[in-house]
Amino acid sequence: MQAFKFETVGRVVFGEGAINTLGEIATRSLGSRVMLVTDSGLLAAGVVDPALESLKGAGIDVTVFSDVVADPPEHVIEAADAAGREFGADAVVGIGGGSSLDVAKLTSLLVPGREKLADIYGIGNATGPRLPLLLAPTTAGTGSEVTPISIITTGGSEKKGVVSPVILPDIALLDPALTYGLPAHVTAATGIDAMVHAIEAFASANPNNNPVSQALACEALRLLGGAIERAVTDGMDRAARADMLLGAMLAGQAFANSPVAAVHALAYPLGGHFHVPHGLSNALMLPHVLRFNAETANAAYADIAPVAFPELIELGTQARAHAFAEKLGALSVRCGLEQRLRDVGVPKDFLPTLAEDAMKQTRLLVNNPRPVTDADALAIYERAW
Repeated sequence: MQAFKFETVGRVVFGEGAINTLGEIATRSLGSRVMLVTDSGLLAAGVVDPALESLKGAGIDVTVFSDVVADPPEHVIEAADAAGREFGADAVVGIGGGSSLDVAKLTSLLVPGREKLADIYGIGNATGPRLPLLLAPTTAGTGSEVTPISIITTGGSEKKGVVSPVILPDIALLDPALTYGLPAHVTAATGIDAMVHAIEAFASANPNNNPVSQALACEALRLLGGAIERAVTDGMDRAARADMLLGAMLAGQAFANSPVAAVHALAYPLGGHFHVPHGLSNALMLPHVLRFNAETANAAYADIAPVAFPELIELGTQARAHAFAEKLGALSVRCGLEQRLRDVGVPKDFLPTLAEDAMKQTRLLVNNPRPVTDADALAIYERAW
């Protein structure tokens, strides 16, 4: 067995109503002046109210930064950093989807003033220290609450990542009740996103692909595959919501150590240029990238396919890998997601630009089980259009 390392958060708190313990957790493990990072929609909907009440009830001073937007640009990070410094924050709590959690990570890193955003893009460039950090997801998708990654939109449309174990949070707090109000379309898109994390982590060509990540990816896919349609159909199905949230976290732990690949690389330009939500971008690209990979790298897909679709166990390796892609595409249809790039406003003559931008995602493409050329990327986009 090859050598590997596995890193994750120091503590996970899971359970319905867990958000109501936030004040107690902050008193023991975070600090007395907490900056809460979220978005304006969640704030207006009252989703963060239990967190605020718990913090204030414990005597914690709180300020709220709610200017997070999807695919957050650099100026949002800079504004959060400035707000945290002005308040004198000694801890950060992020509540929301992946964008809020990513902003919270970088805020905790930048507020101490030791590092600048422009200097920390890439792998291992952020060295800290950072403020104590707790993340609580309101979607079952990104797994950001357990990953050492923050994705930012730079310039007009390009996405860059800050990747460092320094931004692994101290505590991941998972309360299924925070996801009960999630609309069906968002549930579907974020759920497929989490499944992509599990699949790409399991099949990753990264040298740190390891037995722990693969075991977590399998359990994540089992939970997600068994719950996603129930959660989409009935958003108040408590068991389905719990399985989705736990599955998304496990998938996050898997890909945090065995990184994702071409599905994400080709999805990022869709968000950057057309503001397609990240989960939907991944869902649009998933079956097409899997079909491409399965031509030469089918063993891993054949191994994991029956976890989500037990009936595929009867097929041979090659047939099982291809059937896996078809089953995932059909699942996306049943969940009510858009199926073609044209459905989300992508003009056909823009595909070469998407392919050019996707090929810049070298930190992801090196993990793909089949090498991707410029021509390959364009062909995949064309099949998805």
